Amino acid sequence: MLRTIITIGVMALLGLVALKLVFGLMGPLVGLLIFLLGLAVKVALVGGAFYLVVRIASPDTARRLKAKFTRQQY
Repeated sequence: MLRTIITIGVMALLGLVALKLVFGLMGPLVGLLIFLLGLAVKVALVGGAFYLVVRIASPDTARRLKAKFTRQQY
């Protein structure tokens, strides 16, 4: 029973050290990843809005754009 309690304590300490490592030393990398993810979402929203406007204003141009950027599955 004492061995189980010590093992759980050691695992908890290792988990805390791992969290400290991830969010302490790699914090800037996690922040950069979140920033890039947010930027990608914004670019996707602007591109989607642009495509929607083109699709409403000129359906033929929208078909050509869609054909240009999508690949055929063989």
